[in-house]
Amino acid sequence: MSKEHKRIQLSDHFTYRRLGRFVLPSIVMMIFTSIYGIVDGLFVSNFVGETAFGAVNLVMPVMYVLSSVGFMIGTGGSALVGQQLGEGKNEEAKRTFTLLILVLFIAGTILSILGYIYMPQIVRLLGGEGELADLAVVYARISMISMPFYMLQTSFQSFLVTAEKPRLGLGITITAGVTNMVMDYVLIAIFDWGVAGAAAATAMSEIIGGSVPVFYFFAKNNSLLHFTKTAWNTGLVLNACGNGISEFFSNIAGPLVMMVYNLQLLRFAGEDGVVAYGVHMYANFIFSAVIMGFMVGSAPLYSFHFGAKNYRELHNLYSKAMRFLTVAGVSITVLSWVMAPLLASIFVGYDAELLDFTVHAMRIICLQFLFVNYAFFGSGFYTALGCGITSAVLAVMRMVGFQLPALLLLAVSFGIDGVWASGPVANALSALLTFIFLIKDRNRLGYGKYAASKE
Repeated sequence: MSKEHKRIQLSDHFTYRRLGRFVLPSIVMMIFTSIYGIVDGLFVSNFVGETAFGAVNLVMPVMYVLSSVGFMIGTGGSALVGQQLGEGKNEEAKRTFTLLILVLFIAGTILSILGYIYMPQIVRLLGGEGELADLAVVYARISMISMPFYMLQTSFQSFLVTAEKPRLGLGITITAGVTNMVMDYVLIAIFDWGVAGAAAATAMSEIIGGSVPVFYFFAKNNSLLHFTKTAWNTGLVLNACGNGISEFFSNIAGPLVMMVYNLQLLRFAGEDGVVAYGVHMYANFIFSAVIMGFMVGSAPLYSFHFGAKNYRELHNLYSKAMRFLTVAGVSITVLSWVMAPLLASIFVGYDAELLDFTVHAMRIICLQFLFVNYAFFGSGFYTALGCGITSAVLAVMRMVGFQLPALLLLAVSFGIDGVWASGPVANALSALLTFIFLIKDRNRLGYGKYAASKE
């Protein structure tokens, strides 16, 4: 067996082919997650109705905020664990991993109980009334039952890569996703359970996605990680949360930006603007999944070699990542431009005027893919190196510092086209800020060519 086809380890030297093989399961995993999320929405919209679809979308920001706790501990914690593995502290890494998963499950359980109890009040705060509010409460309360498992699932997406088991993570995600789609059909289309069926189907998939890795890490396995005896360490938990805080901020800022988007769209284009933006969001889930999957798959590599002080390999990985992001950004932009009519017709093909309006919007917004990949990378790369504050600054500036002002100012000058252009403009500024930080820190953190040459 050639060296390229042996089991890939974090400590390896990575060629393009080897890096591609290692990150591909994570990319496919994120794409598949996006697809079955879209299928979920299609089932509710087509079999239950507009009010039910609106009810699900109304409480979705709550789900994003709660699940972001899992992303925070998963990304921030896996960076710490990866660095410990790189430093040769394997037993300490296992104790850290065990403690963080335990803390996450306890926190997730508490948040879910509170969410279940106070969901009617939360729905009212979000503006829900009448039947819309009733359906939203039903969907959200069922979702709260599985929320701790969903938090675990999002966290394990990072930890399984750190454990050198990205393919296992992909297999679990596919299993959970297929379960969701099949049960959507059974509970909604056949048994006519409505939003309760949609929530139950999602809950079943989340329980599978969160519990299977628990059984794996409890059992004897050949990965770098498994559960072991641990002890409470406040500093370690705070360090993991602080390191992954950018992911938490991004998920909180996302719904805020979406609210402002909707307000501007209603002002300049009415309901058609909201519909067009919704179609773009579904397409954006898939295209962004490529970049997000690359970051989830490659982040443990940066953490490991940074911890091992192997700056030559860190520079190698950084250089290859930047080239991949450039090629991916151009390719996704061209693909999304070409596919805009097809993607729009899936959702609004019944209205020719709305279809043209949506395609025009998508072809302006898709220009953001030339820049957003660098913004995603910068935040994730700094998290992987344990620079949580820098990561958070980049994430908050992208969503709040650039996106919100662009939304407000460009709309005044250019109307609805200014709203569509705010994404590309904000992400271009965010990419510029990311490059400033990356160039400034390249030798201090060891991924610059000069730093690498000293090894």
